[in-house]
Amino acid sequence: MLSLEALGKLLLIGGAVIAAVGLLMLLFSRLGLGRLPGDIMIQRENFTFYFPLATMIIVSIVISLLVNYFRR
Repeated sequence: MLSLEALGKLLLIGGAVIAAVGLLMLLFSRLGLGRLPGDIMIQRENFTFYFPLATMIIVSIVISLLVNYFRR
């Protein structure tokens, strides 16, 4: 069982990770990621479906390169 101190540290780390992801999302939107030609968007009267296929592929490649770089 986790102590309150360990749980507090875990919550702080989780909050920092969420904040970092939020900042990255803001940065990516300013760079144009999320509206690439391969992203799928279907709009109807009361329905919107958005699937950022090209954006996910680019982000996956970048993350893979970073992980491989820091692994070595």
